[in-house]
Amino acid sequence: MPILQPDQIYQLLRNLTSPVVAITSERGGKRNGMIADSAVRASIVPAIPRVSVYIHKFNYSHDLIFETGRLVLHLLRDDQFELIHRLGFASGRTRDKLADVPHRLGTLGVPVLDDCYAYFECRVANVMDTGSSTCFLSDVVDVSHGAARSATGSVMTAAHFRANMPPEWRAEYEALLRAAQAYAAERSRDIRPVIWKGLKPKTESRS
Repeated sequence: MPILQPDQIYQLLRNLTSPVVAITSERGGKRNGMIADSAVRASIVPAIPRVSVYIHKFNYSHDLIFETGRLVLHLLRDDQFELIHRLGFASGRTRDKLADVPHRLGTLGVPVLDDCYAYFECRVANVMDTGSSTCFLSDVVDVSHGAARSATGSVMTAAHFRANMPPEWRAEYEALLRAAQAYAAERSRDIRPVIWKGLKPKTESRS
């Protein structure tokens, strides 16, 4: 049996990647948007909709979400390359990435993008530390299709984006990926226990 190298294992694991999503957040009037491909459905119960998403600690959005417990997760169409470039290739620490992106404040006071396949307004229910990132488990409190009445087009996937992004973006994309991988490599083993502020410890009953 051949021994797979780390790069080969990584390529296999890419098959588990989620759709490309835009995540918005807000804290004290400061808004931000970012791109992730680590969001998944986290409940099979229709009446209890939940999602989970991993966000690296170096992302500006990480602290906004961790401190407020609020985010909006947007599924994107497979033609929204420019939005992905705007939200995913720069940091919100130095610019307002939503300045020219049509949006409104949603039920939780977090920006909801007008143009998307669908959006999920979320309140964090629990977190898990992974060393380099935090997994946010969130309850979905509102769902719709942005400014549209229904979903149109197809959902953007990571594979579709990588295969069809403009060639002039590729070098920057690969440089950002290498930087994220280096950050994660240094910190992924430093996992800390975290008790989410919204959780209350259960008391054991005595018979």
